[in-house]
Amino acid sequence: MSFAMPVTVYIEDTDAGGIVYYVNYLKYMERARSEWLRASGLTQRELFDDGVQLVVHRLTCRYAKPARLDDRLQVTASVVEATSCRVRFHQQVLAGGEPLCDADVDIACVDATRLRPTRWPAALAAALKEQPQSLTRTP
Repeated sequence: MSFAMPVTVYIEDTDAGGIVYYVNYLKYMERARSEWLRASGLTQRELFDDGVQLVVHRLTCRYAKPARLDDRLQVTASVVEATSCRVRFHQQVLAGGEPLCDADVDIACVDATRLRPTRWPAALAAALKEQPQSLTRTP
């Protein structure tokens, strides 16, 4: 199951040549993961209020083609693996269905005070279990 959200490229996203600055792809992906969470019935604020933070543990990214000023993009977030305190997303930024950038992003669940790994809160664990059974799951 893939979550997707639209993004329009604004002047603030680009360099002097009208090309999206590379780090903005990561910002688009962060927003897509936050919206995936919201679509699952949770928000970052609620998790933080419960003493939990979601942090990027590892990221690999490949840039294929540039996005440009005023392009309309789709940003996806698909859960490909989940453990008791980590989830891996595969994400893409697409223009007209053509991949511009893709990444694998490992997100860790940490205790907000101690900044140590902790288990998913019950609501988030339930949301992850609702993902398709074809996903790889490890205990």
